[in-house]
Amino acid sequence: MSSEERGAEREVPPPHLWVRGVHKRFGGVHALDGVDFEVACGEVMALVGDNGAGKSTLMKVLAGAHLADAGEFWMDGKQITINSPHDATNLGIQIVYQDLALCENLSVSANLSLGAEPVKQGWGFLPRFLRPIDELDMERKAKSAIDSLEVRTLHSMRALVGTLSGGQRQAIAIARAVGTKSSVVMLDEPTAALGVAQTRQVLGVVKRLRETNHAVVYISHNMRDIFEISDRICVLRHGAHVGTWRTNETKPDEIVIAMTHGIDEKVN
Repeated sequence: MSSEERGAEREVPPPHLWVRGVHKRFGGVHALDGVDFEVACGEVMALVGDNGAGKSTLMKVLAGAHLADAGEFWMDGKQITINSPHDATNLGIQIVYQDLALCENLSVSANLSLGAEPVKQGWGFLPRFLRPIDELDMERKAKSAIDSLEVRTLHSMRALVGTLSGGQRQAIAIARAVGTKSSVVMLDEPTAALGVAQTRQVLGVVKRLRETNHAVVYISHNMRDIFEISDRICVLRHGAHVGTWRTNETKPDEIVIAMTHGIDEKVN
């Protein structure tokens, strides 16, 4: 479906997560300078800008990895605080970093359950960390997570992650984020260094996230992918919010100009 067709068929719902006036300094560097940002459930919001524009810093602030110096954070009309990754996780905010943070020597199912492995029943006399892992239940849960994203190229939950393609690994990392009962999933350059077929696979997973009513933040430098997958595009430049465009109402040239030169006023 083209961006024009998608935009004509649906209106952007009210924001699920939004921030106002976020500032973040690293010494003398003003990485975020009063940034406003929002994303709705069932929406893919592309976050774009040149290197150093503040994209990754904003994502890390939302994920609790960096503490904002100032700003307001809201979710579904209620003001929230994000002071740590634990806060973000409890709010349903997950980030998939570019390096994915997968364990290549473990299976698909083990990666999806890492840190929350199901244990066998009937061993209640032992502390949980000493109970045997229920590998069948772990595989069942992994398959359910993969199937929910309609990843059709993963046929075995026992396959070692180190043997899989880049697109399959991205799908596993996204499935792990979704498996935490998240409502916001942030993706940092998910198709970087992927081939055409693997990119198509990852974009299919992102589309599925929209269909499952997640709020998706999508960072990328690839304009072709951005215009295929996103509903709106938010541009940052020198740590400030330049503007936000409906994808079906703009063109790549306009976004590139906003990234490199900025504009005089915000366009909604």
